[in-house]
Amino acid sequence: MKKRPGVVAGYAMKQLFRKPATIKYPQGDLVIEHNYRGKLSYNPANCIGCNLCVRDCPADALEIINVGTKENKAFECHLSLGHCVFCGQCVDSCKKGCLALTPNIELAGLKKADFKMKL
Repeated sequence: MKKRPGVVAGYAMKQLFRKPATIKYPQGDLVIEHNYRGKLSYNPANCIGCNLCVRDCPADALEIINVGTKENKAFECHLSLGHCVFCGQCVDSCKKGCLALTPNIELAGLKKADFKMKL
C-alpha cells in the first residue's frame, strides 16, 4: 500500500483549527464540583486510638501513634502519600469520624520526604 504525503499534512491542518477537548487547569470550583477524593484530614480530638483505620487501609499508608501518657492519651496520625491509593476505606471504618477526605488533589512533591506527613 502506497502512503500519500498529503494525508498526514491534511489531518494536521484540520487539528490546528479545532477547539480543545480539555478544560484549562486550574479552574476554581472544579475540584469541589466533582467530589474528588484528595488529601486526608485528621481530627485528633475525637480519636480514641482504636487503629481500625490502620488495619483497614489496603496500602498500609496510615499510622496512629500515641504521643500522650497512659492517663492523658493524645494521638497523631502519620500518612504516607506515596502509598495511599485514596480509596476512602479508612474514612469509612473510623467510628468516631476523625478522618475525612478533602477535595485537595494537588499533592505533588519533589523529595521523598514530602510524601510522609503528619496530619
